[in-house]
Amino acid sequence: MNVLRMDVGATVHLFNGNDGEWQGKIDAFTRRRCSVLLEKKVREQTEDSDVWLIFAPIKRARIDFVAAKATELGASALLPVFTEFTDVTRVNTQRLKANAIEASEQCGRLTVPNVSEPQKLMSLLADWPDSRPLFYCDETGHGVAINELLSELKVPRQDQSASFLIGPEGGFSRSELDLLSEKTNFTAIDLGPRILRADTAAIAALSCWQSVLGDWAGDKT
Repeated sequence: MNVLRMDVGATVHLFNGNDGEWQGKIDAFTRRRCSVLLEKKVREQTEDSDVWLIFAPIKRARIDFVAAKATELGASALLPVFTEFTDVTRVNTQRLKANAIEASEQCGRLTVPNVSEPQKLMSLLADWPDSRPLFYCDETGHGVAINELLSELKVPRQDQSASFLIGPEGGFSRSELDLLSEKTNFTAIDLGPRILRADTAAIAALSCWQSVLGDWAGDKT
């Protein structure tokens, strides 16, 4: 009503993350609400890739970019974490959710990634599930090239879960790197010969995963 200037009788498409995509017509407006009369299902619900993006918060415009692009690239969860070298001290999770919703609508995705409240990296790692692999970007040059790593993973796509951890602009501290290296289900990765900004690294990691083992790669069974 306020943005698209739609009126009663206009056709819209709706999704709720569980029941697919539905076509309907606007039935009525009130001051704060809009009702839609559903007509037919136009698309079945699809299963998302089970990929989490964990990232140190960055400045406002760039963190908005990360939320939107990670959503478009199929991330199922967005988890901001405070590391020892994180400069940003506050995260507007409602804004991140709004960016994720808008990106889902724009790209035709039928789900919105879960956006967690920020927490300290050490707290997140303390409760990390042993069965879930985590790949962290290591700027010290000791990581495995991501294309080599992904080509070695042979589990069928629909059984894959993964998490990518992107550190702050200053990188991880020595104590954080030591802790990450101790975990048997954590792997340091290298994203190439150039030093990437945090937002670029997040998009690069997700793109590599989706192209090799995710929903860009087709059925791996």
